[in-house]
Amino acid sequence: MLVAAALLPPTALLVPGVAGRADPLAAERSAALAATACVLAAAPDALVVVVPGTLRAEGRLRPVFTAAGVPDVRPHTAGDVDDVPAAVGLWLALEAGWAGSVRALGAVDPGAVAAELGGPERVGALLVGGGSVRRGPDAPLPEDARAESADDALVRWVRSLDPSQAPDRSLAAELGMSAVEPVAALAALGASLRCTAVAATLPLGATYVVATWEAA
Repeated sequence: MLVAAALLPPTALLVPGVAGRADPLAAERSAALAATACVLAAAPDALVVVVPGTLRAEGRLRPVFTAAGVPDVRPHTAGDVDDVPAAVGLWLALEAGWAGSVRALGAVDPGAVAAELGGPERVGALLVGGGSVRRGPDAPLPEDARAESADDALVRWVRSLDPSQAPDRSLAAELGMSAVEPVAALAALGASLRCTAVAATLPLGATYVVATWEAA
C-alpha cells in the first residue's frame, strides 16, 4: 500500500559540491529535501525510488555520481548506484534520515512498478524526473517554443494524476521530460492518492517540479 510519494528533480546539481563552489539549485534542494521528509513522515516500511528507464537494484544502496563527472574515491561496493536520477533519489533519502534498504526501479513499465507500489506493505515512493530541458537560451538542449505549455500540462497532470491529462509521450521525449514515466507509474494506481503540494521552478533553462502525494 502506497502511503506517500514525492516527485523530485533528477539533477546531480542538487548535491552540494557537484558544481564546485557554486550552488545553483539551493532552493530546489531545500524543496526536494522537504518533500522527501514528508514521505518519510508517513512512516513507510519500505522505500522505493522510481526513475526513468530499466534500472533495478535493492538493498543498502549507495549513491555514486561518477556518471555526472564527480570522482568517487571510496571503495566500490555491490550497492553502488551510478544512475544519476536514482543516485539523486538515494542521496535525498539518506539526507532526510532514511536508514533502511531501498528498492530502485526503472519505470519503463509503469504497470509493473504500480503493482510493486500497491502491494501489502506500507511503501513510500520517491519519483525522480523533471520537466522539459528546452526553456530559453541557457537550456541544456536547444530552445523549443512548445516547452512552456508542455510543462504547464505536466504540472496539471501531477496535480490530478488523471490518465486523460497525461502528456504525449513523443512530445515529452523531444522536450526531455524525464518525469513522465515515473509519474505514469503513480497514475496507474488510480484514485488512491491526493496531491498535497506541487511547485515548478525554471533554473538554467530546465523545468524542475517538486510535488507530494498522500494516501487518500
